[in-house]
Amino acid sequence: MDSSKRNKDSKQLYIDTEALSTLALVKAGLIAPVTKLMNKTEAMEVDKTKMYKGVPFPFAFLLAPKGTRNKRTLENLTKGDVVDLITEDTKVGELIVEDTFRIDPIQRLHHIYGTADESHPGVKNTMARLGEIAISGEYTVQYPLIDDNIKRIKQMINKTGAKTITSMMLAANPLNRAHERIIRQAVGESDLLVIFLRKPFTKKGLRYDIRHKALTTFIDNFLPRNKVLVIPFENTYIFAGYNELILDALLAKNYGCTQLVIGKNHGGLGLYYDQNRLASIFDKFKDLDIRIKTIDEFVYCDTCKTLVSTQTCPHGQHHHVHYHSESIMKLIQSGLVPPSILVRKEVSANILAALFPNRFENLQEMHYSLMPGSGLIEQQSEEQFYLKLIELYQTSSLT
Repeated sequence: MDSSKRNKDSKQLYIDTEALSTLALVKAGLIAPVTKLMNKTEAMEVDKTKMYKGVPFPFAFLLAPKGTRNKRTLENLTKGDVVDLITEDTKVGELIVEDTFRIDPIQRLHHIYGTADESHPGVKNTMARLGEIAISGEYTVQYPLIDDNIKRIKQMINKTGAKTITSMMLAANPLNRAHERIIRQAVGESDLLVIFLRKPFTKKGLRYDIRHKALTTFIDNFLPRNKVLVIPFENTYIFAGYNELILDALLAKNYGCTQLVIGKNHGGLGLYYDQNRLASIFDKFKDLDIRIKTIDEFVYCDTCKTLVSTQTCPHGQHHHVHYHSESIMKLIQSGLVPPSILVRKEVSANILAALFPNRFENLQEMHYSLMPGSGLIEQQSEEQFYLKLIELYQTSSLT
């Protein structure tokens, strides 16, 4: 679309990439039955009933951008006005005004996150970008990433003839052995596994490109070809609330998946007992039209000497090594190689090489001084150095 040179009298709303991504998801039908911004009546009904057109939906879908310029524009709009949507000084879409109405930002935060406490990272992020006036109406946006995702999934389904299409929402921050076990299990039970790799709009954790490379390293080298597809999933604010699993399920279904796999220890699952039966958030919302499969937590048992489900291992928790992502991340961020029972050596090597480039002086000299080799003089990368180092750690003859 046209760039920054626009008529000064044109009506404009300035939105960030996170809002643009969310608008594009909805417009593409990926959160259907929601396909447009809700008006005041619809918003109030959804926030009250948690339903939209007979389908579960956790909160109203609104656009209420913050900022002095936006507030001034919103206060002067009337029905039928055409508004340019601007992101990073570029026109990315248009909106035909149906209505504008005031909202309570604090109430809005409660609907999304269940809290307005600014210590919650999602609350803090949303508060910084949430205004007091919402706008409704039909709109168009351009966002190539969404179109590319739809195309790739359709092409893979057509290529493989897949009927049972399982999906996973994965942060892989970092990818660990428990993730691998769940992925293998899903691949074995499906014609195609679609992994939606979360791509947040924050800088917390490993960069997306590092996580993507680690995941594809595992897939390309240790799984059957044409059974797994990795799709970038921009983790916007609507997927950060306590009802995120409902939206995850809607997204997966609308992308063409027949099943969503989630762990029983997922915080958003909300497991509880109802008349002596274990239930979850999905028992309240049975009209999502996608199968939900919950998977037990996996741990490493030092007696079984392998990964096991907590539901099938007979040994106590004191024998279990848990796959706690934050703790594994602390090891990696400190430059330490995680034990191979936690993270596959190939994954550890490419993550550490990406996080600490040019870490070692005289890398080639260190390599030839410490590592066994073919006797030929070859240039070694940092990733190869880490792989050889991990192999030395795994040598057991002197232990």
